[in-house]
Amino acid sequence: MNIVSWNVNGIRAIQKRGFLDWVHEAKPDVLALQETKVNDDTLPENLRDVPGYESHFSYASTRRGYSGVAVYSRASVVSATTSFGVPEWDDEGRHLIIDFGDFVLANVYFPNGRASGERLEYKMRYYDAFLEFAEKTVAGGKNLAICGDYNTAHKEIDLARPRENSKTSGFLPEERAWMDRLVDAGFVDTFRVFDESPERYSWWSQRSGARARNVGWRLDYFFVNAGFQSRISGAEIHADVMGSDHCPVSIEVA
Repeated sequence: MNIVSWNVNGIRAIQKRGFLDWVHEAKPDVLALQETKVNDDTLPENLRDVPGYESHFSYASTRRGYSGVAVYSRASVVSATTSFGVPEWDDEGRHLIIDFGDFVLANVYFPNGRASGERLEYKMRYYDAFLEFAEKTVAGGKNLAICGDYNTAHKEIDLARPRENSKTSGFLPEERAWMDRLVDAGFVDTFRVFDESPERYSWWSQRSGARARNVGWRLDYFFVNAGFQSRISGAEIHADVMGSDHCPVSIEVA
């Protein structure tokens, strides 16, 4: 099973840049999108009903055209929920929990903490609540894959200019420490299992030609619980796929 995760920075915007053509060509078994920026009444029908896929969406209820995630799947879905059990976090449309029977996929658009100290605090509290959910899911006997835009680069190798960004949200010590906690809780960064090379990024600023110069950050990840790792046969960053300020990342599940 090929699972692709992509922050599209607006699904209607990327539709105009050949998104559906890419889907039909790439044919992912599961496609998890973040930052869709639509609501139920603004979602075009050709994006709601993509031939060959069942689709699930989570919308922000407090701000229109904000946040939002989606999952398209060729595989049969046992259940899909827009909550991980903590109502405080559900109103921004940041997560979809998809149960495929033998494993659960959590598609998450983690908060960005750059806007203010208040948003950074929100991000850290969301991180903590989500980690509790992840640990409970695995403790309950389920394998769990967590994909999406984590809005943090974990290690210095994961961004082009770590020293210059050491005081920037997205690379703050407390944000990176949470990702350490995720690893300590038994979750594995799938990409680094297969590729330990530098200069592999998934997001680039839209200013100053950053993408052309590959001055980027790795913000998009697939983490899986250690017991599920043996079924991950590959992981990749698709930096050649254009259309958003992020590129797709993927894993292969045996």
